[in-house]
Parts: sequence; C-alpha cells; structure tokens
Amino acid sequence: MTQTLASTTRTIEVTDLVRTYGSGDKAYTAVRGSTFHVREGEVFGLLGTNGAGKTSTLELMEGLARPTSGRIRIHGRDPVADRAELRPELGIMLQSGGLPSQLTVMETMRMWHGTCSYPRDIGDVLADVDLAHRADVKVGSLSGGEQRRLDLACALLGDPSILFLDEPTTGLDPESRRHTWDLLLVLKKRGVTMVLTTHYLEEAEFLSDRIAIMDRGEIAVEGTIAELVAGAGSRIDFILPDTSTELPPLPGAHITRDNTDAEIITSTLQEHTLEILRWAEHNGLELKSFAARPANLESVFMDIAGQQSI
Repeated sequence: MTQTLASTTRTIEVTDLVRTYGSGDKAYTAVRGSTFHVREGEVFGLLGTNGAGKTSTLELMEGLARPTSGRIRIHGRDPVADRAELRPELGIMLQSGGLPSQLTVMETMRMWHGTCSYPRDIGDVLADVDLAHRADVKVGSLSGGEQRRLDLACALLGDPSILFLDEPTTGLDPESRRHTWDLLLVLKKRGVTMVLTTHYLEEAEFLSDRIAIMDRGEIAVEGTIAELVAGAGSRIDFILPDTSTELPPLPGAHITRDNTDAEIITSTLQEHTLEILRWAEHNGLELKSFAARPANLESVFMDIAGQQSI
C-alpha cells in the first residue's frame, strides 16, 4: 500500500547501532552497526527472520537498554538518559505484555492510566481496540488475541506521538487483524510516528511507508516498497518434461534446476516469459505448474533471508 509521507523531519535517528549480549567467548552480537532513520508521521517497518535483531533494535530505541555502541536520538534526545522527558511521547507494545492475570481489563487500564502523563479516556481506548464489552473480564480469561488487543490499548492510553509495535497482531484472527490495521492507519492520519515489527509481510506492505529488512543483525536493505521491489528479480517456475531437456539461452537471467524443476530469476519478466512459452510451443513441450510472478516484498525478503522462518 503506497502512502504519502507526512514529513521529511527525522523523528528517530539510529547511527552505527551495536548490541552485544554477554562477554568474552560467550558474547553474542544481536545488532551489528545498524544505521537508519524514521520520519515524523510515517510507519517504518522493521522485518527479518527470527533472531535477525528486530526486537533487540526495538528495545534500544524504546530506551529499555543501552546500546553497546552507537547512538539513538528521538527528537534529538537519548531514549535512556532523557527517558523522563521522552516517556510521555512514547507508546510501547512489547511482544508479550505480561499484564497481571487476576486483574480485569478495566482494572488493568485504570492501573495503566495512573502511569500516563496525558491519558486518554479509558472507554474510548477500549472501544478503539474492540474490548469495551470485555471490560469486566479478567486478563487471564481473555483469548490470546484479546490479550494482544489489551497490550495495544495500554500502548495507546497515553496518547503517544511515537508508537513502537512489536508484532502487534500476532494471535489475532483475520477480522481483528484488519480492525487493528484500520486503527493504526487512523493514528497515522493523526500524525503518530510508528515503528513496526511483524511476521506478516502483507501487514508490513499494507501499513509501512518504508521498510528495513534485517539479516544477522544488519540492515540488508531499506526503502519504500517500490524501491525494494525495483531491485529484486521476478520469478518464473515450471516443471520440464524430463531431465535431459535443455532450456533456451536467456541472457541476463539466473537459472536454477533441480532435476526437472526449473526456476528463473529475471529483471525482464514479460520478455523471458514469452521466450520460454514460444520455445516450449516450438518444441512441443508441456511445462507443468508454469507460473510467472513479478517481484514483490516476499521475493525481496526471501532473496535476503533465504528459506528460513520469518
């Protein structure tokens, strides 16, 4: 989904960010020299496989830990040293909120309400996340999706201008996920800046103005979806009649074969698709499971991350 950026002002600046856990032989570096920025009023998607460094990066931006090295500035301030000043502007939704299971939804919101400098009306926030009808239910009795919506409600209660969302729709059914997307778009129209990590590529594509894809702790690519897709190859897949069949020359294409399975990566999808189909027709060949797919966010992601779990 293409969206217009609200501003060119940089709300968040991350420079040469490094986060290392442990020391000596047991040291593990989760974030390796990442540099990027987030503009005012945009949704910035941070993608990567499990263990790529997304959550570690987000925690540093949220001021929950100090970086091993590098620098983060939010409105020119350090999120750790200047936390008291920045905290009223930030809304944080962690992967797991860890809210007390014995409190009701309303009791939880009242507790959270007392921590906010400029809280919104609790009823309005619960209505936004479709939990008003569950106000008297204990947190421990909510479904996993409802608990995620309550985590989001807590993040929104302080009326933040900057929102950090770590996998906000994990566990939600499709209808609730789409409701959350619509809510986030409303917040974007109000000028809220958001940093989003997600396992759902369609979510990142729908919501994000720009995307960075992390791989093994580093930012592999960054840009708008159009910019990312422009640098990726389209794919043509099919099954050859037998292993002895020789493909025609396809200048500029990358061809991979596994017995009769063929995959072609190309920057000229239409030209090479027509060439293969004409070649097959000329030689009387049937190409089973033929598919020609233009480059998209998934192909960009898989080019970087391989066949690992997202």
